[in-house]
Amino acid sequence: MTHSPPLLLTVRHPADAVAVLTVAGEIDVDSAPALRTRAMELIRQGSPHLVLDLASVEFCDSSGLNTMISVLRYAKDRHGSLSLAAAPAHLARLLDITGVGALMPALPTTAEAVSALHAAAPRPDPSA
Repeated sequence: MTHSPPLLLTVRHPADAVAVLTVAGEIDVDSAPALRTRAMELIRQGSPHLVLDLASVEFCDSSGLNTMISVLRYAKDRHGSLSLAAAPAHLARLLDITGVGALMPALPTTAEAVSALHAAAPRPDPSA
C-alpha cells in the first residue's frame, strides 16, 4: 500500500477575519482530515472567511470534495464563508461535474477571492 506525500498547508492573513490557506499536494482519504482540521481551526480562531488557494493541488478525490463541503458548512454556521481560488483545470472540472463548485465561489486567483470578500463585506452606515 502506498501513501500519498504529505499535504502542505500554509496560511496567511490578508485582512481581519480572512485567512488564505494554500494547499499543495494531493487531497485524498489520507490527507483530507489534515485539511479539514486546519481549516476549521482557522475559522475557530477568528478567521471565519476562508480562501483555499488550490493552485498547487495535484489530485483531489471525493474525500477532498467532502472536506470542502464540511468546511463550508462549518464556516457558514459561524457567519463565515469558504471561497476557492486558482483551482487547476482538473480540479475545476471535478468541482463542476459534481456540483460542488456551485456551492461556493471559485475564482481564478487568490487576490480576486480576497477582493470579492472585501466587496461583499457590510459597510458602516455613514448616517449612523
